[in-house]
Amino acid sequence: MPPEYADGPLAVLGITDGALTAHLADGRTVPCPAKTLQALAAWALDKRKIRLGAAKVHDNGFDQDPLIILTEGAVAHFGLPTNLADQEDLRLPADHKALKSLTKAGWELTKAGFGPWPRIFKRLDGKRHCIQLFLTPWGALESRVWGPAGELPAGDLARMLGTYARLVITPRGTVAVTGEELMTSLRPPTKAEWSQDEGKYVSAKVPHTLHTLVDPAPCEAPDEHPVVAADYPEEGSRPASEALDEEACIWVRPADLITDAERACTHVAALDVQVAFLAACRRLHVGTGPAIHYPRNPAFDPDLPGSWYLDLSHVETDPRLPSPFTSSGERPDGPGWYATPTVAYAVELGADVRPMEAWVRETHSPYLQPWYDTLRDAYLTVMAELGVTQDLDDEDFLAAMAVYKDGDPLLVTLANAIKATAKSGIGKLRQRPNMGVDHVFGDPWPALKRLTWRPDIRAMILSKARTNMHRKMHNLATTAGRYPLAVNNDCVVYAIDGLSPLPLLLGPDGQPIRGGFRLGVNPGSVKHQGSQTIGWALDLLADGVNIANEIKDASLVRVA
Repeated sequence: MPPEYADGPLAVLGITDGALTAHLADGRTVPCPAKTLQALAAWALDKRKIRLGAAKVHDNGFDQDPLIILTEGAVAHFGLPTNLADQEDLRLPADHKALKSLTKAGWELTKAGFGPWPRIFKRLDGKRHCIQLFLTPWGALESRVWGPAGELPAGDLARMLGTYARLVITPRGTVAVTGEELMTSLRPPTKAEWSQDEGKYVSAKVPHTLHTLVDPAPCEAPDEHPVVAADYPEEGSRPASEALDEEACIWVRPADLITDAERACTHVAALDVQVAFLAACRRLHVGTGPAIHYPRNPAFDPDLPGSWYLDLSHVETDPRLPSPFTSSGERPDGPGWYATPTVAYAVELGADVRPMEAWVRETHSPYLQPWYDTLRDAYLTVMAELGVTQDLDDEDFLAAMAVYKDGDPLLVTLANAIKATAKSGIGKLRQRPNMGVDHVFGDPWPALKRLTWRPDIRAMILSKARTNMHRKMHNLATTAGRYPLAVNNDCVVYAIDGLSPLPLLLGPDGQPIRGGFRLGVNPGSVKHQGSQTIGWALDLLADGVNIANEIKDASLVRVA
């Protein structure tokens, strides 16, 4: 840790014996003398008093600003309400006396205002000096991700968030915001470069990064985007065949296609792909420049990220498997738009692909590779501390996964938060507007101003994740004659005799199936999601219920 950040990336402020105390990530506590927000900002940035912050994650980037977490007691200490009256916009009114005092002292807020994650800054010596706050009683920690972590003792919260900051990055908002921040921090769009003509360092663009705002191709944009609404001004009027629909697969095998042999099995077992969307980012080339339109019969090039318009309805697929080309798992009924990984997989299956039109990006790179590496390493580190390591054999892995949630609850929460950072960060690539009084259909919305608003990249990731999973299901079917009963995103269910999923991983010779599922903690490997009786499964399947979703219920039977 650099000496200028010797006190760590963050401090959690709480009240101890009536005094404001800063709890640091390494377990130490120091008094905080601040009585106002402006005094707090000045204290957090004064290296003579406390050395908060973190080093940049890339040589071309910037150091990470200090993060100050206010618990309920600290919120009241600074004269702020413990509950926000505005539960719609989640913002403190600009005329609140604490904010008026802050701005009067020369401090500023970002355009987002003072909400659960406010940023406070002051311009000095030509530089912007910032601190990031988050207020736990205002719901800054999303309960679906962090559980009741906002109610933890200040010291425990500091330890957990300090570990997250060390392994991932200092939080900057929701896990979606933080996931996006990690992307751009690992791939800074500019760097300082010496200009001989100007005799000084100037800002230069870095190749293979997202350094220019680009419009999506019409097929890649959601219905409410201006490039779509110009042609289809009525919401929902765009034909489905004109929209790129690369999503995870949700599919149930028709009950009449369940065989007698499957019905005679004793149980069903579910396999869940570990951090599936993150796994799809590994070595994935995505577009970094604008989309180029090829309007007439382009030759398919699997090395070009983009969207291709072609007819895959003629490709024969086994009805006991979901179609790999659609999110519904149903066979396409005509031409449509597909991302490059989907078309490449069609070629892999032997299909004759003849695109009629394409939008492709000739400037591309494995942009997400360092993002993948960082989140994978963070997840593996935390899981190893919970007893789930990469060197376990199948039996030991199943046993470790069955009990890891009984370990240190802070580490369990941290593992969940790292997975959510990956999933939500990918979702933010296609952030849609808040449809309501603040947005008019067809008008631009704030997210479109971000370099990372890239629905084409999200489509590439989901296309790759879905086809990766289908390839393993296909190999399992062709090698061992096993077909899924249901698929829900990254979870697949098979009929089996007994509770253990191990037989699903082996071929008739008792050896692991080449190209099939592998148990393990690494992203892309699978874990046992649970087992249930065949009667339970058949009753639900008869009604068309997706058992791959239902088997995640806490009532499922697990292998000890």
